[in-house]
Amino acid sequence: MRILVVDDDAQIIRAMRINLRARGYDVDTAFDGASALQAAAKSPPDLVLLDLGLPDMEGGDVIEGLRGWTQVPIIVLSARHSASEKVRSLDQGADDYVTKPFGMDELLARIRAAQRRSVHVEEAPVVATDAFTVDLGAKRVEREGREVRLTPTEWHILEILARNAGRLVSQRQLLHDVWGPAYQSETNYLRVYMAQLRRKLEPDPAHPRYLITEAGMGYRFEKSG
Repeated sequence: MRILVVDDDAQIIRAMRINLRARGYDVDTAFDGASALQAAAKSPPDLVLLDLGLPDMEGGDVIEGLRGWTQVPIIVLSARHSASEKVRSLDQGADDYVTKPFGMDELLARIRAAQRRSVHVEEAPVVATDAFTVDLGAKRVEREGREVRLTPTEWHILEILARNAGRLVSQRQLLHDVWGPAYQSETNYLRVYMAQLRRKLEPDPAHPRYLITEAGMGYRFEKSG
């Protein structure tokens, strides 16, 4: 089981890494929100331990970014004790909330409980078009019988669009989920990466049939061109 620990406190990161690895977990770490979202896209975790007070964004923004494409269990670890903070985090998509300081035995019990509640079923595990297929479970794209190599960012964008096949995904939502809330106006990022995806996947990139632009609004994944 792979756990992503997100906290800007180096001592907490070190302690969590040591304790979790000693109990057989694989551990990835991130010190800020943007790194956490990138790490989750590159190597999807089975569970996320998340501090709310990050240097670049609120932990709640990380929760919403993850919830844009995954239902991985998220346990908030925070020194904020107020009921309103707990309610807000749970409403944003967290599965549990643990206040600091906490005992490792309690945290491990909550991790086990989150594992039991988690349903490991991929929605629409394979999305097929006439030109290529997107295997969401295996995180693999094939075109003409061959695997298409995508960067982590390209995959993250494609995965969000494929999971919402036939529906418009706004530019703002894509930017938020892939790069974080600080990048929600950087539409040039999307133009660059969408052009790269079309070159790799579309039969005629200049006239896309599957990765459709809705001018001024966002993008749409169509399974039939």
